Amino acid sequence: MRIILVLVTFSLVLAGCSGQQAAGTDSLPPMERLQVGLAQLFDDPQFDNAHWGVLIRSLKTGETVYARNERKMFMPASNMKLLTSSAATVALTPEYRYVTRLVTSGTVKDSILYGDLIIVGSGDPSISGRFDSGRVTIAFERWADTLKQLGIRKVNGRIIGDDNCFDDEYYGAGWSADYETDYYAAQISGLCFNDNCVDITVVPSSVISAPCSLAVVPATRYVTLMNRTVTAAQDDSVNDIWFERKRGTNTIIVHGTISQGKRPWVESVTVENPTLFTAAVLKEVLATAGIQTTGDAVDVDDLSDSLQNANTRQLASFTSQPFSELVKVINKPSHNMYTEQVLRTLGKEQSGTGSMRTGRATVKPILAGWGVDTVRLRIADGSGLSRQDLITPADIVAILTGMSKEPSFNVFYESLPVAGVDGTIRRRMKGTKAEANVRAKTGTIGYVRNLSGYVTSADGEMFAFSLLANHFTVPTPAVEKVQDEVCVRLANFSRIMGK
Repeated sequence: MRIILVLVTFSLVLAGCSGQQAAGTDSLPPMERLQVGLAQLFDDPQFDNAHWGVLIRSLKTGETVYARNERKMFMPASNMKLLTSSAATVALTPEYRYVTRLVTSGTVKDSILYGDLIIVGSGDPSISGRFDSGRVTIAFERWADTLKQLGIRKVNGRIIGDDNCFDDEYYGAGWSADYETDYYAAQISGLCFNDNCVDITVVPSSVISAPCSLAVVPATRYVTLMNRTVTAAQDDSVNDIWFERKRGTNTIIVHGTISQGKRPWVESVTVENPTLFTAAVLKEVLATAGIQTTGDAVDVDDLSDSLQNANTRQLASFTSQPFSELVKVINKPSHNMYTEQVLRTLGKEQSGTGSMRTGRATVKPILAGWGVDTVRLRIADGSGLSRQDLITPADIVAILTGMSKEPSFNVFYESLPVAGVDGTIRRRMKGTKAEANVRAKTGTIGYVRNLSGYVTSADGEMFAFSLLANHFTVPTPAVEKVQDEVCVRLANFSRIMGK
């Protein structure tokens, strides 16, 4: 009840000041009036024990519109994606595409391939159905068709997943072990498939107290499901399902209860060893297409013999969408796995090996060129899931400002969520001048709510802003309301007196 009262009270406060300024400010110039009103929002007593870091800068004049703790360090959460995606847009270029190759060193005789099939990974995060038909195995089905066209009906060998373009660090520094089952902490790999997850659907039974039915996509034996669900009566109105993947295994336990009449529960759950997962699913898809494989699916790291690709020939390949499309997946839905893959790709393209270390070393000079203090900056991962990431509002605005001057700015700008329209701010700022105007990246982990991006004023003046809130104890909607109100005031702002 106390939380509800706090929210109601705070909503009334914002309703009273939205579109208005503090008493006695009518005679002030528009910019000063705006600044007084913004200070009033951040000075609310509810935030006495919270940390606000704020910087708003005009991209037209370069002036600072408002600043508060702008050079203090904050946990950015998914605002880290602004660093990774901006640097990658510049360094990889919007036209960059991944190519994943299916190769062999074997020979074909009487419709039999004598030798291994090797999937040579490129770090591509996008082998799935996201950009093509929605069927997650579509790329592998096309590979099967290609093999048939080459006269191959049987593979007398193994299917090997080669992920050596990246190192073997599956997780970012500081990621909690509690996250391992969850899609947003999918393992990082040089060879990926279906976001390194399986998609599980839970459907209530027609029989009360019976287990729910489970379905998995892709339909693979790579994971083992243990069903501990129960169907409740429709009148019970229960909808509570959770998943547990035993560490180091692909045994997934599905727990919980769903009432009859409820919609199916659909959730993505991570797999252990994405490289082996990719090889195993390809083997299954080939079998479905009538191509038998005598050997096992194997991770290159588990081979006793060294894998030499120099004498191989390409049989098929998968080419990703251009980076201009992939970056939208990073920023609009805030996709952690895509971001981590891209950071390591930056390192791979620069040094030959993709890793957190080489990715960080590639990103920092780009950021420094925009005026970021890379000595104090702490990059623990690329996505912001780690609580070890630290950055200042000034650095975020430096990135936004620097990126606005790059030839590829429009690609970056178009990748950001649009207020009231799409991405992680699709439900925010609706019915205001900020709707379909603000382009901004959210950042959300425990006790962290951040919003950074761009907004255009009533005069057509673009502002870059960073609104970072850490260590607050009020309900999170109260923090988001302040951030939204700031954006609305900037969208309504005019330098013309009386406008």
